Amino acid sequence: MYLPYVRGRQFELIAFRELVERSILSENIVPIIEPVRPSPTLFKTIEVFNRNNKNIAIIRNPIVGDYIKEAKKDKNKIQHENIEKAYKSPNVINAYILEVNSENMIEKEIDKETSTDNIITISKNKDSIQVYENLFKSAEGCPKYNLIPDESVFRRKIRNNRIILSDRFVKLARNTDYTNNDDEPFSDDHLYYEEDGYLGFSDYSIIGDEYSETGFAPYAVAIHIVYFHSDNSLRIKHFVSDTNDDITDPANKFYEAVGKLVDWYQATNPTRTFAIDKFEEFARQEIYPGLGTVKKLCIMHHVELIGKYLDGIEK
Repeated sequence: MYLPYVRGRQFELIAFRELVERSILSENIVPIIEPVRPSPTLFKTIEVFNRNNKNIAIIRNPIVGDYIKEAKKDKNKIQHENIEKAYKSPNVINAYILEVNSENMIEKEIDKETSTDNIITISKNKDSIQVYENLFKSAEGCPKYNLIPDESVFRRKIRNNRIILSDRFVKLARNTDYTNNDDEPFSDDHLYYEEDGYLGFSDYSIIGDEYSETGFAPYAVAIHIVYFHSDNSLRIKHFVSDTNDDITDPANKFYEAVGKLVDWYQATNPTRTFAIDKFEEFARQEIYPGLGTVKKLCIMHHVELIGKYLDGIEK
């Protein structure tokens, strides 16, 4: 079981929505969304999962973004109410980040549930262990999944329904920095999670855990593509543009980066995905889709690739 953890920004949400709409999201994958604002894109994404009978987990106490503050504004009242109604679908699993200052809120929310089978907990620091022990007294009332770091202090205390949570993406300050190490190990969690006593694995895909509200025009365009090495571990390739002296002409920067991606794929022939087909189409037709779509496709590729592995599908 793979539980990719992303923030609810526009293109992250669209990535998972399109995976469902195109019927390429594996049954062995349940995305976890930490909403950052009560947006129409969030509502539409949940609705697509509901209509297609696909499970999705939504973090009910987000700690990044402005969801809680924005939800209280009059202009977002109807949108927030629609989202709350969508949450009541049996396909939506309620997820909670275990924090001391939110323990009472989580306890009240859990009391509303008919069963803890529809709950996911997320532990990010050692203080969350005591919160977990306070909320869940016995194995019988254990949540459906418990995401924990792969550290002994968590494994000793949280023993049931564990999912390993790791940040496997090495985030660099600038896209140009990836040229210094354009091919590196990414993860082998999919190979060993069961052997290590976990029900599944979770990560932040090709984005990483770091969250920022602000964006900026990059000097370089980078396309991050994961692939299976000969030992079935995951590695990641960074395809970076060449003309990176200033922020002008992002379209040309994209063509430079995607050209390298296409050349590499044709030379090595790794597992194909919908996203790779789209990148090849953009390169062939000289279409610049925008950086948001580039990120969307990188996420889609990663998630579809893991799904193929878990489903036992060859290339």
